[in-house]
Amino acid sequence: MSGKGAPELSVRNCGDLRVAVIAAQWHEKVMDGLVDGALRALHELGIDEPTLLRVPGSFELPVVAKVLAGRGYDAIVALGVVIRGGTPHFEYVSQGVTLGLTQVTVDTGVPVGFGVLTCDTEEQALDRAGLEGSNEDKGHEAVTAAVATAATLRTVSEPWR
Repeated sequence: MSGKGAPELSVRNCGDLRVAVIAAQWHEKVMDGLVDGALRALHELGIDEPTLLRVPGSFELPVVAKVLAGRGYDAIVALGVVIRGGTPHFEYVSQGVTLGLTQVTVDTGVPVGFGVLTCDTEEQALDRAGLEGSNEDKGHEAVTAAVATAATLRTVSEPWR
C-alpha cells in the first residue's frame, strides 16, 4: 500500500485561508469519495466555505487551477481519477495533469494539493477514494498537504506571525 510512511501533519490557525477544490467528473463513485474526504478535511481544519468547482475530466484541472491561483486563493486542491486502459491515453493524461499542476504551483507559489489518482484498475481507485472500506483517503490527504503548505508559506512571507 502506498500510504505507508505518510506523515502526521499538524495544521493550525488556518481557518481564514481561502481554499478551492477542483474535481473532475469521470468515475463518479470514486470522485464522490474524494470530494467528500476533501470537504471533511476542510471542515476539520475550520475552513467551512471552500470553493468547489467541477470540470469534465482530470486533464482540465491544471487550467482551472492556474486561473484560481491568480484570483487570491491560498491553496488549491485538484481531485481526479485516471484509470489505465488499453491505449497510451493513460500515460498522456497522467503526465499532462501531473506536469500541469506542478507548473501551476511553481509558477504561482500557490500550493496545489495533488489528489489525482492514477491507477491500473477501478478497484485500486476505490481503495484510495476514502469510501467505506477504502484503505486510504486521498481527498483528505490532498487537502491536508495543500493547507499545511499554505500555512508554511504564510510563516515565510509573514514572519511576524
